[in-house]
Amino acid sequence: MTTSTTPERPAAAPLFDLQALVVAVRRRRRLWCAMALLGLLAGAAMAVLLPPPPTAVTKVLVAHQEDQPNDTGTLIRTDVALLGTTRIAGKALQSLNSREKPEDFLRDYRGTGLTNNLLQIDVTGDSEAEAVARAKALADAFVADHVRRMRETAKAESKALLDQRDRVRKELAEVNKAIGGRSPGSAPESSASTESLFARRAELNSRIADFDQRAAEARTGTPRIIAGTQIVDAPRAVPHSLPRTAATNAAIGLVLGLVLGLAVSAVFTVVADRPVLRREIAANLGASVIAELPRRSGRLWQRRRIRAARTRLTASLARTVRGSAEPVSLLELGCARGTSVIALDLAGELAADGPVAIIDGLPGPQLARRRPKPGDPTVISGDHAAAAQHERRFGVGSVAPGTVWTDLHYLGTQTVLVVRAGHGSAAWLHTVARQLADQRIPVIGVVLIDPDPRDRTDGTLWDGLHIALRGHGERLARRDGPGQLRTERPPMWAARVPDSDQEAR
Repeated sequence: MTTSTTPERPAAAPLFDLQALVVAVRRRRRLWCAMALLGLLAGAAMAVLLPPPPTAVTKVLVAHQEDQPNDTGTLIRTDVALLGTTRIAGKALQSLNSREKPEDFLRDYRGTGLTNNLLQIDVTGDSEAEAVARAKALADAFVADHVRRMRETAKAESKALLDQRDRVRKELAEVNKAIGGRSPGSAPESSASTESLFARRAELNSRIADFDQRAAEARTGTPRIIAGTQIVDAPRAVPHSLPRTAATNAAIGLVLGLVLGLAVSAVFTVVADRPVLRREIAANLGASVIAELPRRSGRLWQRRRIRAARTRLTASLARTVRGSAEPVSLLELGCARGTSVIALDLAGELAADGPVAIIDGLPGPQLARRRPKPGDPTVISGDHAAAAQHERRFGVGSVAPGTVWTDLHYLGTQTVLVVRAGHGSAAWLHTVARQLADQRIPVIGVVLIDPDPRDRTDGTLWDGLHIALRGHGERLARRDGPGQLRTERPPMWAARVPDSDQEAR
């Protein structure tokens, strides 16, 4: 009996990689730092170019008839709304003898309820004196209007209570008349009716007394409200400090610019889909990361470590070229200048074994237009690569968009990719892997330029069976001798990449 085993499908990658997003946003620090600086400068410039108008402030203590300890601020909010009416604005303008429209004056002041009974009024003007005068006129108009409304309310309430008292008095007069109309020698059966009339008269007298007391309380409460509603903080100009305002606006602009810059960086990162982590670049290219180099020379205390890393990379590439039975090429993506420097270092390392030639397939002038120095390797163009008779040679080319893929064989039948982190999109890395696999150009490894210093991901592919087979084939080719290279190479499996961006994992 035969059994068939189905290989397990690899675990699907998460739809949203937070680590990659953080790293990509951090790499765009120039963008969000520039936007934060722009926000800071814009805030400071606004404080200088657009200074706030002269402002005056005053505070009014407002007493209400319906004041309760558990009031949630409804009454003071009503006062703030009444302050913003054209009636009060018109009275204030009338006291100032101003011809300004109340609708326009409403835009120059605002009220704020500080507590349940404390109202703050902020008024702007063309000058500090005008702002103070406006604040005083507005506060006086509000107090007068509030007192008038309280008086009218108390007067209406007292009149209503007295009207009810008068109606009760008329009813009492009828009851008294009914009692007076009964003779002393009435029949016993009418005694119950007489008692009910006396009880009714007592009730009406009580109600009349209650109405008199409530009307008196309504009239008595009005002076308390009138005396309690007053200006407790005289109108005064608000001091304006240009340095403090500039510092405050600059801080606000800095925060807003930083937040906007981070948001824009995050959106661009998600939309562009440019891998920056080792594991992403290795997975998309189907080859392991074998070395890393910074994009720039680095700070003074880092240059020794960078030179040591560059020396190790040059020695490793030189060993690979010397031990390879087939020509090796360096193909760049987003780092043509750095790749040309690596190629010159590699040529200098191989010059100890004999003449070396660099086949220049770069689109730019990094190698073709440089000024040769004594002892520099020979640089030939790709058109003259077949006629070169040097003992050792290697090619330098590009896999950027627009590359002629069929010409890469002239540079080398196996290659080392030099890729700048965050330069190519995931779709283009897939394209490079597919094209190199179609051209049967195996990738020895990836040299990562400008990696993230905090990247702790693994750039090694552990399922690269074709890499082991290719290495075995190279050892067999070297065993047969330099003049007897094997024409058949073991089959190579290209990295499994999707045919569209939507299928990328």
